[in-house]
Formats: sequence, C-alpha cells, structure tokens
Amino acid sequence: MRWFRRGPGRQPVQHDTGVRDALLNDVRTQFGGAVMMRFADQAETVSRMLAGDDGLAVAAEVLRQSADAAHAELSGQVTQLHQRTGYWYAVDRRNYRPLLRDAAAHLRWPMFELRSGFHPYAQIAGAVAVIDAGAKRLTKVSDAAPVLDHLFELLDLTAAGWEFFGVPVDTDAAALAGRLIAASRALHDAMGDPPPIALPIRELMRRNNTLQVYEPGSGRPLGTFNPGQQMREVLLT
Repeated sequence: MRWFRRGPGRQPVQHDTGVRDALLNDVRTQFGGAVMMRFADQAETVSRMLAGDDGLAVAAEVLRQSADAAHAELSGQVTQLHQRTGYWYAVDRRNYRPLLRDAAAHLRWPMFELRSGFHPYAQIAGAVAVIDAGAKRLTKVSDAAPVLDHLFELLDLTAAGWEFFGVPVDTDAAALAGRLIAASRALHDAMGDPPPIALPIRELMRRNNTLQVYEPGSGRPLGTFNPGQQMREVLLT
C-alpha cells in the first residue's frame, strides 16, 4: 500500500508499509467511542503516536478513509430512501449541503457510523492535528490536494451535523471544527498554488451564527462558538 505518491518536484520517499499498516491498525483499534477515555485525551494521544513521516502518512490515510466512509454511508442511505420513496437525490461529496437541505429529515448523520472505525472526536481529531503541525512537510513528500479536499469535506460534514441533524455542539465537536479550520489554513498556505476554498466552506463563511457550546455528558453550557466568524478569521487572513 503506497500512500505517498511521487509528483513533479517531490522527493522520493522511502518507507516501510508494515510500520504504517501497524500504526493505522493501532489507531483504529485502540481508540474510539467505546474507549473509557475522554475524547480530548484520545485525540492528543493519537497525535503523539503519529510522529514523523510515517505518522503523517497515517494521519492522511485516516482522513481519506473517514471521508470515503462518510460518502459511502450517505450514498447508501440515499439509495435506501430512493427504494422506499422513489425520490432520488444527488450525493456530491464536494458539497453535501444541497442534499442535506432537501433530505436531512430522512437521513442520519454519517460521522458516528463510519465503517472505517474512526471516531470524529478521537482518531479524526488527532489526525487533523498531525496534518496541521506537518502541513509544510506533507507538501514536500506527497500530493497535498486530496488531503485538503478531505479536510474541507469533513468540515462540511461536521457543520452539517449541527445544522441539519441536531448533533450537540459540545466541546469535542467545537474542538474538531477548530482543528479542521486550522489544518485547512496551514495546508492551504503550505501548498504554494492552492485550489480555491471549497464551495460549502465559502457558504459557511458567510454565516454569522453564534452557537452555544456544552460540556460533554452533562449538557452544561460553557461558552459560545461562531464557526463562520472563525473560518473567516482563519481562512481569509
């Protein structure tokens, strides 16, 4: 399994796929919703595990598998909906918002049911932190464009959870969104000639909604979060 591809101007990268496979398996099996550890602590532990080029490659793979699994889950739900009702909706992973505006009432948020086995607030949050810290290095050893696509895609889905599916905006959810925004900026800047900011993110940036943030479990209000404002401040400055 060769996750790092050579491209124009990129250095040849020697790596041991066995090391990366083992790391990926450890991240998949040792963390998640069933583990008796706070999600914030799990994400921090994952980010420490994924050090160096091997860890950076595994972090990118976690994002790829998670984005692919979310798309597959939503596509499967839309197919089932079509079979029940006869209605068909397009599933465009570049912009999920049109689909969810029309059909979210008949669908489930996919991020808690990923077949990849990765939890958004544990493994995915940890992997995003690794990409944020290693953005410059990633552009030297790999094609960063798909990774940026996955960051934007996961940010789109995270915000959609709050807007369309009633997912609680707790500190874990807000932390994931903040990490996705920061990592998107870091990788976008490191690419030199980056693509435009994804359409759904540009739509979210035009919002100015302040959300209440809650303590996980207790539901105690802890503060507020304005995702559109944070995206503007981070991605446009």
